Amino acid sequence: MDKSGILLSSPRGRWVLFTTVLGSGMAFLDSTVVNVALPRLGEELRASMSGLQWTVNAYTLTLAGLILLGGSLGDRYGRRKVFTIGVAWFALASALCGLAPNIETLVLARALQGIGGALLTPGSLAIIQSSFVREDRPRAVGAWSGLGGLAGALGPLLGGWLVEAAGWRWVFLINLPLAALVIAVAVRHVPETRDEAVDGRFDVLGAALAALSLAGITYGLIERGSPVPLVAAAAGVVLGAVFVVAEVHRSRGGPVSALVPVRVFASREFTAVNVVTLIMYAALGVVTFLLIVELQVAAHFSPIAAGSSMLPVMLLMLLLSPRSGELAKRVGPRLPMTVGILLCAGGLLLMSRVGPGSSYLTDVLPAVTLFGLGLSAAVAPLTATVLATAEERYAGVASGVNNAVARTGSLLAVAAIPPLVGLTGSAYTSATAFTAGFRTAMLVSAAMMACSAILTFVTIRTNALSGAPGRHEPERKAACELAAPPLEPGEDDEHADGHRRNP
Repeated sequence: MDKSGILLSSPRGRWVLFTTVLGSGMAFLDSTVVNVALPRLGEELRASMSGLQWTVNAYTLTLAGLILLGGSLGDRYGRRKVFTIGVAWFALASALCGLAPNIETLVLARALQGIGGALLTPGSLAIIQSSFVREDRPRAVGAWSGLGGLAGALGPLLGGWLVEAAGWRWVFLINLPLAALVIAVAVRHVPETRDEAVDGRFDVLGAALAALSLAGITYGLIERGSPVPLVAAAAGVVLGAVFVVAEVHRSRGGPVSALVPVRVFASREFTAVNVVTLIMYAALGVVTFLLIVELQVAAHFSPIAAGSSMLPVMLLMLLLSPRSGELAKRVGPRLPMTVGILLCAGGLLLMSRVGPGSSYLTDVLPAVTLFGLGLSAAVAPLTATVLATAEERYAGVASGVNNAVARTGSLLAVAAIPPLVGLTGSAYTSATAFTAGFRTAMLVSAAMMACSAILTFVTIRTNALSGAPGRHEPERKAACELAAPPLEPGEDDEHADGHRRNP
C-alpha cells in the first residue's frame, strides 16, 4: 500500500469501506434489533423491567468499559487483526444469546457480546482513518455514518420480522453468517495498520477501573431502593476518579502505557465534541430503548410494524449523511451539528405525543422523519471532527474514546431515566403506566438534545475538517517543525499536521 493511503473510489477502497461498515453495522444492528424483541423475550423469560434494562445495558456496559482497551489493542497489534478477532468473538457470544434458557444467561451472554463489540467498533473507524488518503476521509466517514445508520435503523425492521416469523432468539443468531462474511472480506482486502511508535506495557489497571466504575454506577441506578446499590454507585464514582488520576500519572511516562493518553485531549475541540457526544447519545439511548416498546405496548403495533417505524431514519441517513460530511468539510462542523441536534430535539418533542390509539402517519412518521433529518446532519460531522482533532497516531484511541463516551451516555441514561419517570417492575405490561413514563422520558431527552446543541454552538469554533490554518497556525507550524523529526522521502505531512491540529 502506498504510504499516502487508499483512494475511496478504488476497488480496494470500496472493499475496505464495505468491511468496516458491515462489521460495525453488525454491532449497531444488534444494539437496535434487540429492542424490538424485548416484550416477547421478557414474557418468555419472565423478566421484570430491570431485566429488560440489563438486557440492553449488559452489552453497553462491557462495550463502553472496554472499548478504550480495544482501540489500544488495535493500535499496538494491528487494527485489522483486532477487528477480525472482535467480529469472531461477537458471533460466538451471539450464539450463546440465541440459546439462553433464562434472563440471567441472556444478560451474561450480552455482556460477552459487548466485549466483542469493544474490539471491533473502534477498529472500524481507525481502519478508515489510517487506510484512506486524507482528502477522502471525511467522505469515507460520512459514508460509514450513513451506512452504519442504515444498519441501525434496519435493525428494528429486521428484528420485528424475525420475532414474528422465527422467534426472538433469531435476532441474535442472524449475526453468525454476517460475521463470517466480514472476516472473509477483511482478511482478503483490508490492509493492516498499527502505531509503530507505541511502547510500554498495557494499562490493565486502567481498563479494570473504567469497567468497574461503570458497572458500579449502572447497578446503583437500575437496582435502586436499598443500601447495596447506593454503595455500588458511590464506589463506581470513586473508581472513576481513581481512573482519571491513574491515566494522568501514566501519561507522564513510565513502563505502562496510559489507556487514555492525556495528549489526546490537547485539542479543546476534541474534548468539547466528546462532551456533546455524551449528552446527545444519552438522549438517543433512551429513545432507542423506549420508543419501539411503547409502540408495541401502548399503540398495539405488531413487532414488524414497530420496527418499520424507523425506516425514515434509515433512508434519510443513507441519503444525507455523506452529503453532511462534505458540507461540514466546506463550512465547518459547527452549523450542521447545531442545526442537526436541534432537529433531533424537535423530533423527540413530537414523539412525546405517541400513546394509545396513535396513528403511524399522523403521530409517528412526522417525529421519526424530523429525528432522522437531525441525525443525518449531525452524526457525520461529529464523528469526522473527533478524528480530525486528534493526532493520527492516536486514531484507535480517539475512536475508542468517542465510542466509549457515546456508549457511556446511553448506558447511564437507560439505567437512570426509566426508573426516574416511573418505568419499573412490570410497567412494560401496562399501556397506561408505560405511556406516562415514556412521554416524560421523551421530554427529558429533548432537553438533553437542546443542551448539546447549545454546547456545540458555543465550543466548536474552527473547521478542523478543511485543513485551513487557524488563527495561531504559523506559531504552531514553527513549533512543530522545530520539535518533529524530518519526514522520510515520500511521506506527506500528516504526522506534523496531527500535532498542529492540537493547540
